[in-house]
Amino acid sequence: MSTTKASPVLERQRCEVWTRVMGYHRPVSAFNPGKQSEHRERAHFTESAAAAGHK
Repeated sequence: MSTTKASPVLERQRCEVWTRVMGYHRPVSAFNPGKQSEHRERAHFTESAAAAGHK
């Protein structure tokens, strides 16, 4: 049986998300608010859905 505890807030680090745009890798945090909103609305690729023929 595994016993895990949540890390205290002081031990956590912010995870920076990067994405490829027009051939360049950029952090999403550097996008303007409109592009950040567009990024949140994107459909993400999953191998299992692609193999099954779903979007």
